[in-house]
Amino acid sequence: MNLHDVIISPMVTEKTEAIKNPSAKVNRYTVKVRPDANKELIRQALHKIYNVNAVKINILRVRGKNKRFRQDYFRSPTWKKAMVTLARGQSINFSKSA
Repeated sequence: MNLHDVIISPMVTEKTEAIKNPSAKVNRYTVKVRPDANKELIRQALHKIYNVNAVKINILRVRGKNKRFRQDYFRSPTWKKAMVTLARGQSINFSKSA
C-alpha cells in the first residue's frame, strides 16, 4: 500500500479545532484514514508526508448510519478516523502536503 493513500483527509469540525488549539495542553489532530489502515501505517504516513513524529494514535471505526430516501433504505459506508497526538512543538499544515 502506498503511504500517500493511507490518509484520506483532515477532519475539520468545532471539536477537532478545539483540541488542536495551541492554548490546549494536547497537540492532537484528527484525520480520516483508509478502513484497512493500522497505527503503524498511519505513523509511517505522517512521518513521510508531513515530517512529524506521532507520540500516540487512537483509531475509531465509525459505523455507517441507516438512511432512507423515499421508499428505499440504504446504509452509509463505514469509515475510520485516527486521532493523532504529536510530539511537543510539532504541527501539521494540511494545506501544504509533500
